[in-house]
Amino acid sequence: RRVHGIRGDKDMSYKAPLKDMLFDIKHLADIDAVAQIPGFEEAGFETAQAVLEECAKFNEGVLSPLNWEGDKNPSSWKDGVVTTTPGFRQAYKQYAEGGWQGLQHPVDFGGQGLPKTIGAAC
Repeated sequence: RRVHGIRGDKDMSYKAPLKDMLFDIKHLADIDAVAQIPGFEEAGFETAQAVLEECAKFNEGVLSPLNWEGDKNPSSWKDGVVTTTPGFRQAYKQYAEGGWQGLQHPVDFGGQGLPKTIGAAC
């Protein structure tokens, strides 16, 4: 993270290491072999790539911009009340609505049924 100038002009950006993550999923975790396991047939490399690309967009476009605000105004707990950093509540809502918390949970319980190999990368 870089901060410029005495006023604290911010230039805090995050770029997901997609190339590295996809290499790991393909060559180290062998996601296409995982896709041979019953129940994961649709979870090969192409699916992993699509999910990670969308996850990167969310992290880069929604979460990363909150880092500066989180540093300036961290969440707090006082007198039994939690106050979140401005923007965090909305980001969590987008996270939940996007189904990110359920990537690796069974479809029968509202998840997407993907292998943990993909879910852990997000």
